[in-house]
Amino acid sequence: MSDINVQLQSTKWRDLVPDVEGRAAQAAQACLSMCPSPRACAESNSSVYELTLVLADAACVRQLNRDYRGQDKATNVLSFCAPAPANVQDSGAPVPYLGDVILSHETLVEESREQGKNLADHLCHLVVHGVLHLVGYDHDTDQKSDAMEALEIQVLKSLGIADPYVLDESAGLDSHPHRGLTGTQHG
Repeated sequence: MSDINVQLQSTKWRDLVPDVEGRAAQAAQACLSMCPSPRACAESNSSVYELTLVLADAACVRQLNRDYRGQDKATNVLSFCAPAPANVQDSGAPVPYLGDVILSHETLVEESREQGKNLADHLCHLVVHGVLHLVGYDHDTDQKSDAMEALEIQVLKSLGIADPYVLDESAGLDSHPHRGLTGTQHG
């Protein structure tokens, strides 16, 4: 089982989703366990990874988005990939540190309301999306977007969460597969 560190930087999250830290960690773990050939697998034979999920507020995410992406606005999720494994297991074998996923409380609430989505389900979707970026997935081409979206749907289904893109279409929202999921920093 991977080591998923959840940091609660905004206490607003606790009012939003019961056991928010557990839900976020569960979504990340499901993603890692179902993810074929994560980026780190090419560098090691490990099936154990480390990552950090930061449950922040819009101000924090806006500052990170401005400082690292040059976009002075809040976004829903940012992913920062680690350059190389940083920690060591007791056995001495390196444990690949994948990076950090940072989520914005206010943006998640606003999107959930606008899109008619359950808050806990949308949280899980954003966590899965961010973790997929950490392991090498992207949505910068239609082909890559389709592959990433299919894996998101599969992971969310394993958690008992409906396809979030079907909800977008039934609500008459923009059908772009990653509507609102654009806040990613790679590298």
